[in-house]
Amino acid sequence: MQDINTYLSNHKQRLLDELFDLLRIPSVSADPAYVADVEAAADYIKNEMEKIGLENISIEETPGYPIVYGEKIINPDLPTVLVYGHYDVQPPDPIELWESDPFEPVIRKTDIHPEGAIFARGASDDKGQMFMHLKAVEYLLQQNQLPVNVKFMIEGEEEVGSPSLAWYVARNHGKLKNDVIIISDTGMVANDVPAITTGLRGLAYVEVEVTGPNRDLHSGLYGGAVANPINILAKMIARLTDDKNRITIPGFYDKVKELSPEERAAIAHTPFDLEQYKKELGIADVYGEEGYTTLERQSIRPSLDVNGIWGGYTGEGAKTIIPSKAYAKISMRLVPDQDPEEIPDLFEQYFKQLAPKAVKVKVTNLHGGYPYVTPTDSPGYKAAAKAMKRAFGKEPLPIYSGGSIPIVPLFEKELGSKSILMGFGLNSDAIHSPNEHYGVFNYFKGIETISYFYDFYKEQLT
Repeated sequence: MQDINTYLSNHKQRLLDELFDLLRIPSVSADPAYVADVEAAADYIKNEMEKIGLENISIEETPGYPIVYGEKIINPDLPTVLVYGHYDVQPPDPIELWESDPFEPVIRKTDIHPEGAIFARGASDDKGQMFMHLKAVEYLLQQNQLPVNVKFMIEGEEEVGSPSLAWYVARNHGKLKNDVIIISDTGMVANDVPAITTGLRGLAYVEVEVTGPNRDLHSGLYGGAVANPINILAKMIARLTDDKNRITIPGFYDKVKELSPEERAAIAHTPFDLEQYKKELGIADVYGEEGYTTLERQSIRPSLDVNGIWGGYTGEGAKTIIPSKAYAKISMRLVPDQDPEEIPDLFEQYFKQLAPKAVKVKVTNLHGGYPYVTPTDSPGYKAAAKAMKRAFGKEPLPIYSGGSIPIVPLFEKELGSKSILMGFGLNSDAIHSPNEHYGVFNYFKGIETISYFYDFYKEQLT
Protein backbone atom coordinates (compact mmCIF):
# COMPACT_ATOMS: atom_id res chain seq x y z
CA MET A 1 0.00 0.00 0.00
CA GLN A 2 1.21 3.50 -0.86
CA ASP A 3 1.20 5.86 2.14
CA ILE A 4 -0.67 9.15 1.82
CA ASN A 5 2.40 11.40 1.71
CA THR A 6 4.03 9.35 -1.04
CA TYR A 7 0.75 9.46 -2.94
CA LEU A 8 0.52 13.23 -2.59
CA SER A 9 4.11 13.68 -3.69
CA ASN A 10 3.62 11.46 -6.76
CA HIS A 11 0.39 13.20 -7.78
CA LYS A 12 1.10 16.77 -6.64
CA GLN A 13 0.82 18.51 -9.99
CA ARG A 14 -2.30 16.61 -11.03
CA LEU A 15 -4.02 17.41 -7.74
CA LEU A 16 -3.22 21.10 -8.22
CA ASP A 17 -4.29 21.08 -11.88
CA GLU A 18 -7.66 19.52 -11.04
CA LEU A 19 -8.34 22.11 -8.38
CA PHE A 20 -7.26 24.88 -10.76
CA ASP A 21 -9.77 23.68 -13.36
CA LEU A 22 -12.52 24.02 -10.77
CA LEU A 23 -11.30 27.44 -9.66
CA ARG A 24 -11.44 28.69 -13.24
CA ILE A 25 -15.22 28.27 -13.25
CA PRO A 26 -16.78 31.58 -12.05
CA SER A 27 -19.57 29.96 -10.05
CA VAL A 28 -20.93 33.16 -8.46
CA SER A 29 -24.31 32.21 -7.01
CA ALA A 30 -25.32 35.77 -6.10
CA ASP A 31 -25.33 37.06 -9.67
CA PRO A 32 -27.84 35.68 -12.24
CA ALA A 33 -25.31 36.46 -14.98
CA TYR A 34 -23.32 33.42 -13.79
CA VAL A 35 -26.10 30.81 -13.89
CA ALA A 36 -24.41 28.71 -16.56
CA ASP A 37 -21.10 28.84 -14.70
CA VAL A 38 -22.63 27.72 -11.40
CA GLU A 39 -24.21 24.78 -13.21
CA ALA A 40 -20.88 24.04 -14.91
CA ALA A 41 -19.23 23.82 -11.49
CA ALA A 42 -21.87 21.29 -10.42
CA ASP A 43 -21.08 19.24 -13.53
CA TYR A 44 -17.37 19.39 -12.71
CA ILE A 45 -17.96 18.03 -9.19
CA LYS A 46 -20.16 15.26 -10.59
CA ASN A 47 -17.42 14.26 -13.03
CA GLU A 48 -14.84 14.25 -10.23
CA MET A 49 -17.05 11.98 -8.14
CA GLU A 50 -17.27 9.57 -11.08
CA LYS A 51 -13.50 9.64 -11.60
CA ILE A 52 -12.66 8.78 -7.99
CA GLY A 53 -15.10 5.87 -7.86
CA LEU A 54 -18.15 7.10 -5.98
CA GLU A 55 -21.53 5.55 -6.79
CA ASN A 56 -25.16 6.67 -7.11
CA ILE A 57 -23.92 10.05 -8.28
CA SER A 58 -26.51 12.59 -9.28
CA ILE A 59 -27.12 16.28 -9.79
CA GLU A 60 -30.12 16.81 -7.55
CA GLU A 61 -32.53 19.52 -8.61
CA THR A 62 -33.73 22.03 -6.01
CA PRO A 63 -35.76 25.25 -6.22
CA GLY A 64 -32.41 26.94 -6.76
CA TYR A 65 -29.01 25.66 -7.81
CA PRO A 66 -28.47 21.89 -7.75
CA ILE A 67 -26.88 19.76 -5.08
CA VAL A 68 -24.32 17.20 -6.21
CA TYR A 69 -24.66 13.87 -4.42
CA GLY A 70 -22.44 10.80 -4.45
CA GLU A 71 -21.66 7.93 -2.11
CA LYS A 72 -19.57 4.85 -1.46
CA ILE A 73 -21.29 2.29 0.74
CA ILE A 74 -18.70 -0.30 1.76
CA ASN A 75 -21.05 -2.12 4.10
CA PRO A 76 -24.46 -0.92 5.33
CA ASP A 77 -23.52 -2.09 8.83
CA LEU A 78 -20.51 0.25 8.98
CA PRO A 79 -20.65 3.87 10.21
CA THR A 80 -21.41 6.52 7.61
CA VAL A 81 -19.69 9.89 7.22
CA LEU A 82 -21.51 12.66 5.35
CA VAL A 83 -19.24 15.28 3.77
CA TYR A 84 -20.74 18.72 3.16
CA GLY A 85 -19.20 21.49 1.07
CA HIS A 86 -20.15 24.09 -1.51
CA TYR A 87 -19.05 24.83 -5.05
CA ASP A 88 -20.38 28.39 -5.33
CA VAL A 89 -18.23 31.42 -4.60
CA GLN A 90 -18.52 35.07 -3.65
CA PRO A 91 -18.52 37.75 -6.38
CA PRO A 92 -14.96 38.82 -7.19
CA ASP A 93 -15.67 42.56 -6.91
CA PRO A 94 -13.89 44.90 -6.73
CA ILE A 95 -11.95 43.40 -9.63
CA GLU A 96 -9.43 46.26 -9.80
CA LEU A 97 -8.02 45.32 -6.39
CA TRP A 98 -6.99 41.83 -7.48
CA GLU A 99 -3.32 41.39 -8.33
CA SER A 100 -4.24 38.66 -10.80
CA ASP A 101 -7.37 37.38 -12.55
CA PRO A 102 -9.68 36.02 -9.79
CA PHE A 103 -10.67 33.11 -12.03
CA GLU A 104 -7.21 32.28 -13.33
CA PRO A 105 -5.47 30.68 -10.35
CA VAL A 106 -1.79 31.36 -9.78
CA ILE A 107 0.65 30.34 -7.07
CA ARG A 108 2.59 33.13 -5.36
CA LYS A 109 4.80 33.05 -2.29
CA THR A 110 3.81 35.10 0.75
CA ASP A 111 5.30 35.72 4.18
CA ILE A 112 2.81 33.27 5.70
CA HIS A 113 3.06 30.80 2.81
CA PRO A 114 6.73 30.65 1.73
CA GLU A 115 5.96 27.45 -0.19
CA GLY A 116 3.28 29.32 -2.12
CA ALA A 117 -0.41 30.07 -1.96
CA ILE A 118 -3.13 29.57 -4.58
CA PHE A 119 -4.67 32.95 -5.47
CA ALA A 120 -8.19 32.69 -6.89
CA ARG A 121 -11.79 33.32 -5.88
CA GLY A 122 -12.96 30.24 -3.99
CA ALA A 123 -9.45 28.92 -3.33
CA SER A 124 -10.10 28.76 0.40
CA ASP A 125 -13.88 29.34 0.56
CA ASP A 126 -14.78 26.63 -0.22
CA LYS A 127 -13.56 24.98 -3.40
CA GLY A 128 -10.06 24.22 -2.15
CA GLN A 129 -11.28 22.90 1.19
CA MET A 130 -14.19 20.94 -0.28
CA PHE A 131 -11.96 19.42 -2.98
CA MET A 132 -9.58 18.06 -0.32
CA HIS A 133 -12.32 15.66 0.77
CA LEU A 134 -12.77 14.27 -2.71
CA LYS A 135 -9.04 13.78 -3.08
CA ALA A 136 -8.68 12.10 0.34
CA VAL A 137 -11.42 9.61 -0.56
CA GLU A 138 -9.82 9.15 -3.98
CA TYR A 139 -6.64 8.03 -2.23
CA LEU A 140 -8.46 5.70 0.16
CA LEU A 141 -10.46 4.09 -2.64
CA GLN A 142 -7.40 3.60 -4.85
CA GLN A 143 -5.64 1.89 -1.96
CA ASN A 144 -8.79 -0.09 -1.08
CA GLN A 145 -8.53 1.40 2.40
CA LEU A 146 -11.81 3.26 2.93
CA PRO A 147 -12.87 1.88 6.35
CA VAL A 148 -16.40 3.33 6.58
CA ASN A 149 -19.19 4.47 4.29
CA VAL A 150 -19.04 7.97 2.88
CA LYS A 151 -21.62 10.27 1.32
CA PHE A 152 -21.04 13.65 -0.32
CA MET A 153 -23.53 16.51 -0.48
CA ILE A 154 -22.05 19.52 -2.27
CA GLU A 155 -24.33 22.53 -2.75
CA GLY A 156 -24.26 25.66 -4.89
CA GLU A 157 -26.01 28.29 -2.76
CA GLU A 158 -24.00 28.61 0.44
CA GLU A 159 -22.80 32.10 -0.40
CA VAL A 160 -26.41 33.31 -0.67
CA GLY A 161 -27.64 31.70 2.54
CA SER A 162 -28.40 28.14 1.30
CA PRO A 163 -32.06 28.92 0.55
CA SER A 164 -32.73 25.50 -1.04
CA LEU A 165 -30.77 23.30 1.35
CA ALA A 166 -33.47 22.95 4.03
CA TRP A 167 -35.95 22.05 1.30
CA TYR A 168 -33.60 19.33 0.01
CA VAL A 169 -32.57 17.91 3.38
CA ALA A 170 -36.18 17.65 4.58
CA ARG A 171 -37.01 15.53 1.52
CA ASN A 172 -33.97 13.25 1.69
CA HIS A 173 -33.60 12.04 5.27
CA GLY A 174 -33.05 8.46 4.16
CA LYS A 175 -30.50 9.26 1.50
CA LEU A 176 -28.56 11.55 3.83
CA LYS A 177 -28.70 9.28 6.91
CA ASN A 178 -25.31 9.35 8.62
CA ASP A 179 -23.44 9.01 11.88
CA VAL A 180 -21.41 12.22 11.63
CA ILE A 181 -21.04 15.17 9.26
CA ILE A 182 -17.64 16.60 8.43
CA ILE A 183 -17.19 20.10 7.03
CA SER A 184 -14.08 22.00 6.02
CA ASP A 185 -15.28 25.59 5.68
CA THR A 186 -13.45 26.94 8.71
CA GLY A 187 -9.82 27.45 9.69
CA MET A 188 -6.88 27.00 12.03
CA VAL A 189 -4.95 29.43 14.21
CA ALA A 190 -1.77 29.07 12.12
CA ASN A 191 -0.05 26.49 9.98
CA ASP A 192 1.79 25.24 13.05
CA VAL A 193 -1.24 25.59 15.34
CA PRO A 194 -3.97 23.17 14.17
CA ALA A 195 -7.47 23.77 15.47
CA ILE A 196 -11.00 22.40 15.31
CA THR A 197 -13.89 24.84 15.43
CA THR A 198 -16.29 24.03 18.26
CA GLY A 199 -18.50 27.12 18.11
CA LEU A 200 -20.03 29.26 15.37
CA ARG A 201 -21.87 32.53 15.60
CA GLY A 202 -25.35 32.77 14.15
CA LEU A 203 -26.56 35.43 11.75
CA ALA A 204 -29.43 37.85 11.21
CA TYR A 205 -29.20 39.84 7.97
CA VAL A 206 -31.55 42.69 7.07
CA GLU A 207 -31.90 45.40 4.46
CA VAL A 208 -33.30 48.80 5.39
CA GLU A 209 -34.89 51.43 3.16
CA VAL A 210 -35.46 55.03 4.24
CA THR A 211 -37.79 57.12 2.06
CA GLY A 212 -38.15 60.88 2.21
CA PRO A 213 -39.68 62.99 -0.59
CA ASN A 214 -41.47 61.31 -3.48
CA ARG A 215 -38.64 62.21 -5.89
CA ASP A 216 -35.07 63.47 -5.86
CA LEU A 217 -35.04 67.18 -5.02
CA HIS A 218 -32.75 70.12 -5.83
CA SER A 219 -30.56 70.47 -2.73
CA GLY A 220 -30.45 74.26 -3.13
CA LEU A 221 -34.18 74.78 -3.36
CA TYR A 222 -35.08 72.21 -0.68
CA GLY A 223 -31.93 71.76 1.40
CA GLY A 224 -32.53 72.42 5.09
CA ALA A 225 -36.31 72.20 4.72
CA VAL A 226 -36.84 68.53 3.75
CA ALA A 227 -35.38 65.44 5.39
CA ASN A 228 -32.49 63.92 3.49
CA PRO A 229 -32.85 60.09 3.73
CA ILE A 230 -29.08 59.55 3.59
CA ASN A 231 -28.49 61.98 6.46
CA ILE A 232 -31.29 60.38 8.46
CA LEU A 233 -30.07 56.84 7.74
CA ALA A 234 -26.55 57.74 8.87
CA LYS A 235 -27.88 59.11 12.16
CA MET A 236 -30.08 56.05 12.71
CA ILE A 237 -27.18 53.68 12.10
CA ALA A 238 -24.99 55.66 14.48
CA ARG A 239 -27.52 55.10 17.25
CA LEU A 240 -27.43 51.30 16.87
CA THR A 241 -24.35 51.19 19.13
CA ASP A 242 -23.32 53.25 22.16
CA ASP A 243 -20.01 54.82 23.18
CA LYS A 244 -18.88 51.45 24.56
CA ASN A 245 -19.65 49.76 21.22
CA ARG A 246 -22.50 47.86 22.79
CA ILE A 247 -25.56 47.25 20.60
CA THR A 248 -28.48 49.41 21.75
CA ILE A 249 -31.41 47.36 20.42
CA PRO A 250 -33.71 46.67 23.41
CA GLY A 251 -33.73 42.98 24.29
CA PHE A 252 -30.77 42.19 22.03
CA TYR A 253 -28.62 40.75 24.85
CA ASP A 254 -31.42 39.10 26.84
CA LYS A 255 -30.55 35.57 25.69
CA VAL A 256 -26.81 35.97 25.24
CA LYS A 257 -25.02 33.12 26.98
CA GLU A 258 -22.13 34.45 29.02
CA LEU A 259 -19.01 32.29 29.12
CA SER A 260 -17.52 31.25 32.44
CA PRO A 261 -14.17 32.68 33.62
CA GLU A 262 -12.62 29.29 32.85
CA GLU A 263 -13.92 29.37 29.26
CA ARG A 264 -12.65 32.92 28.77
CA ALA A 265 -9.28 31.88 30.19
CA ALA A 266 -9.09 29.09 27.62
CA ILE A 267 -9.69 31.60 24.82
CA ALA A 268 -6.98 33.84 26.27
CA HIS A 269 -4.48 30.98 25.93
CA THR A 270 -5.08 30.74 22.18
CA PRO A 271 -1.91 31.91 20.40
CA PHE A 272 -2.59 35.41 19.10
CA ASP A 273 -0.23 38.23 18.13
CA LEU A 274 -2.18 41.49 18.35
CA GLU A 275 0.54 43.56 16.67
CA GLN A 276 0.78 41.12 13.75
CA TYR A 277 -3.02 41.11 13.52
CA LYS A 278 -3.06 44.91 13.16
CA LYS A 279 -0.19 44.84 10.70
CA GLU A 280 -1.90 42.28 8.46
CA LEU A 281 -5.07 44.39 8.38
CA GLY A 282 -3.28 47.71 7.95
CA ILE A 283 -4.94 49.27 11.00
CA ALA A 284 -3.49 51.42 13.79
CA ASP A 285 -5.65 49.88 16.49
CA VAL A 286 -8.45 47.42 17.12
CA TYR A 287 -12.00 48.51 17.91
CA GLY A 288 -14.94 46.82 19.56
CA GLU A 289 -17.10 46.18 22.60
CA GLU A 290 -15.58 47.45 25.81
CA GLY A 291 -14.52 44.82 28.31
CA TYR A 292 -13.64 42.07 25.82
CA THR A 293 -10.47 41.04 24.00
CA THR A 294 -10.12 40.96 20.24
CA LEU A 295 -10.43 37.17 20.18
CA GLU A 296 -13.59 37.36 22.29
CA ARG A 297 -15.10 40.16 20.24
CA GLN A 298 -14.78 38.15 17.04
CA SER A 299 -16.04 34.85 18.40
CA ILE A 300 -18.10 34.74 21.60
CA ARG A 301 -19.70 38.20 21.49
CA PRO A 302 -22.49 39.36 19.14
CA SER A 303 -21.80 42.13 16.65
CA LEU A 304 -23.59 44.50 14.30
CA ASP A 305 -22.10 45.73 11.04
CA VAL A 306 -23.25 47.77 8.08
CA ASN A 307 -22.29 45.69 5.04
CA GLY A 308 -23.31 48.23 2.43
CA ILE A 309 -24.93 51.66 2.21
CA TRP A 310 -26.13 53.53 -0.84
CA GLY A 311 -28.42 56.21 -2.20
CA GLY A 312 -28.38 59.46 -4.16
CA TYR A 313 -25.83 60.32 -6.82
CA THR A 314 -22.50 58.47 -6.84
CA GLY A 315 -21.32 59.08 -10.42
CA GLU A 316 -18.56 61.34 -11.69
CA GLY A 317 -18.76 65.03 -10.98
CA ALA A 318 -21.45 66.80 -8.99
CA LYS A 319 -25.21 66.46 -8.89
CA THR A 320 -26.77 68.52 -6.13
CA ILE A 321 -29.78 66.52 -4.97
CA ILE A 322 -31.63 65.42 -1.89
CA PRO A 323 -32.27 61.76 -2.73
CA SER A 324 -35.69 60.24 -2.38
CA LYS A 325 -34.34 57.02 -0.84
CA ALA A 326 -31.38 55.61 1.03
CA TYR A 327 -30.54 51.96 1.72
CA ALA A 328 -28.27 49.84 3.87
CA LYS A 329 -27.58 46.17 4.43
CA ILE A 330 -26.91 45.27 8.07
CA SER A 331 -25.73 41.98 9.52
CA MET A 332 -25.81 40.90 13.15
CA ARG A 333 -23.67 38.00 14.27
CA LEU A 334 -25.34 36.08 17.08
CA VAL A 335 -24.11 33.89 19.91
CA PRO A 336 -25.83 31.17 21.98
CA ASP A 337 -28.74 31.42 22.81
CA GLN A 338 -29.83 34.25 20.50
CA ASP A 339 -32.63 33.47 18.05
CA PRO A 340 -32.18 34.58 14.40
CA GLU A 341 -35.95 34.62 13.98
CA GLU A 342 -36.45 36.93 16.95
CA ILE A 343 -33.55 39.36 16.46
CA PRO A 344 -34.79 40.86 13.13
CA ASP A 345 -38.10 41.71 14.81
CA LEU A 346 -36.31 43.43 17.67
CA PHE A 347 -34.17 45.29 15.16
CA GLU A 348 -37.17 46.44 13.11
CA GLN A 349 -39.11 47.71 16.12
CA TYR A 350 -36.15 49.73 17.37
CA PHE A 351 -34.95 50.99 14.00
CA LYS A 352 -38.37 52.38 13.14
CA GLN A 353 -38.48 54.13 16.52
CA LEU A 354 -35.24 55.91 15.65
CA ALA A 355 -36.74 57.50 12.53
CA PRO A 356 -38.32 60.98 12.56
CA LYS A 357 -41.81 61.43 11.12
CA ALA A 358 -40.24 63.10 8.09
CA VAL A 359 -39.26 59.70 6.61
CA LYS A 360 -40.72 56.23 6.14
CA VAL A 361 -38.74 53.12 7.04
CA LYS A 362 -38.93 49.61 5.61
CA VAL A 363 -36.96 46.65 7.02
CA THR A 364 -36.60 43.41 5.05
CA ASN A 365 -35.32 40.27 6.74
CA LEU A 366 -33.05 38.63 4.14
CA HIS A 367 -31.74 35.50 5.86
CA GLY A 368 -30.13 34.14 9.00
CA GLY A 369 -28.95 31.14 10.96
CA TYR A 370 -28.60 29.83 14.49
CA PRO A 371 -25.36 29.76 16.52
CA TYR A 372 -23.84 26.33 17.01
CA VAL A 373 -21.66 24.57 19.58
CA THR A 374 -20.25 21.09 19.00
CA PRO A 375 -19.17 18.90 21.93
CA THR A 376 -15.51 17.90 22.26
CA ASP A 377 -16.32 14.49 23.73
CA SER A 378 -18.09 13.06 20.67
CA PRO A 379 -16.56 10.24 18.58
CA GLY A 380 -16.35 12.56 15.56
CA TYR A 381 -14.45 15.25 17.43
CA LYS A 382 -12.08 12.73 19.00
CA ALA A 383 -11.37 11.21 15.58
CA ALA A 384 -10.71 14.64 14.06
CA ALA A 385 -8.40 15.55 16.93
CA LYS A 386 -6.41 12.33 16.49
CA ALA A 387 -6.19 12.88 12.74
CA MET A 388 -4.87 16.40 13.22
CA LYS A 389 -2.37 15.27 15.85
CA ARG A 390 -1.04 12.62 13.48
CA ALA A 391 -0.76 15.07 10.57
CA PHE A 392 0.60 18.07 12.47
CA GLY A 393 2.40 16.38 15.33
CA LYS A 394 0.48 18.28 18.02
CA GLU A 395 -2.93 18.41 19.62
CA PRO A 396 -5.40 20.74 17.88
CA LEU A 397 -6.95 23.60 19.83
CA PRO A 398 -10.74 23.80 20.18
CA ILE A 399 -11.66 27.30 18.98
CA TYR A 400 -14.71 29.48 18.51
CA SER A 401 -15.26 31.04 15.10
CA GLY A 402 -16.88 34.38 14.45
CA GLY A 403 -18.29 33.15 11.17
CA SER A 404 -21.69 31.62 10.55
CA ILE A 405 -22.61 28.36 8.83
CA PRO A 406 -26.40 28.30 9.14
CA ILE A 407 -26.68 24.81 7.72
CA VAL A 408 -24.85 23.23 10.69
CA PRO A 409 -27.73 23.61 13.18
CA LEU A 410 -30.11 22.71 10.33
CA PHE A 411 -28.33 19.37 9.90
CA GLU A 412 -28.62 18.57 13.60
CA LYS A 413 -32.31 19.44 13.63
CA GLU A 414 -33.19 17.49 10.47
CA LEU A 415 -30.71 14.60 10.49
CA GLY A 416 -29.88 14.30 14.19
CA SER A 417 -26.16 14.46 13.43
CA LYS A 418 -23.30 16.44 14.92
CA SER A 419 -21.03 18.30 12.55
CA ILE A 420 -17.25 18.32 12.91
CA LEU A 421 -15.76 21.60 11.65
CA MET A 422 -12.25 20.59 10.62
CA GLY A 423 -11.01 23.41 8.41
CA PHE A 424 -7.54 24.26 7.20
CA GLY A 425 -7.80 27.91 6.16
CA LEU A 426 -6.23 30.90 7.87
CA ASN A 427 -7.64 34.30 8.78
CA SER A 428 -5.17 35.80 6.31
CA ASP A 429 -6.72 33.92 3.36
CA ALA A 430 -8.77 37.02 2.43
CA ILE A 431 -11.98 35.10 1.86
CA HIS A 432 -14.79 37.31 0.50
CA SER A 433 -12.09 39.87 -0.40
CA PRO A 434 -9.83 40.62 -3.35
CA ASN A 435 -6.79 38.35 -3.59
CA GLU A 436 -8.36 35.39 -1.80
CA HIS A 437 -5.81 32.62 -1.47
CA TYR A 438 -5.17 29.21 0.06
CA GLY A 439 -1.80 27.79 1.02
CA VAL A 440 -0.40 24.92 -1.01
CA PHE A 441 0.71 23.48 2.34
CA ASN A 442 -2.84 23.73 3.67
CA TYR A 443 -4.35 22.04 0.63
CA PHE A 444 -2.10 18.99 0.84
CA LYS A 445 -2.03 18.85 4.64
CA GLY A 446 -5.83 18.88 4.54
CA ILE A 447 -5.96 15.90 2.20
CA GLU A 448 -3.53 14.03 4.45
CA THR A 449 -5.45 14.81 7.64
CA ILE A 450 -8.83 13.90 6.19
CA SER A 451 -7.50 10.55 5.01
CA TYR A 452 -6.51 9.76 8.62
CA PHE A 453 -9.92 10.82 9.97
CA TYR A 454 -11.76 7.83 8.52
CA ASP A 455 -9.63 5.22 10.30
CA PHE A 456 -9.79 7.07 13.60
CA TYR A 457 -13.54 7.48 13.30
CA LYS A 458 -14.11 3.77 12.77
CA GLU A 459 -11.76 3.13 15.71
CA GLN A 460 -13.89 5.38 17.95
CA LEU A 461 -17.05 3.36 17.18
CA THR A 462 -15.65 -0.16 17.41
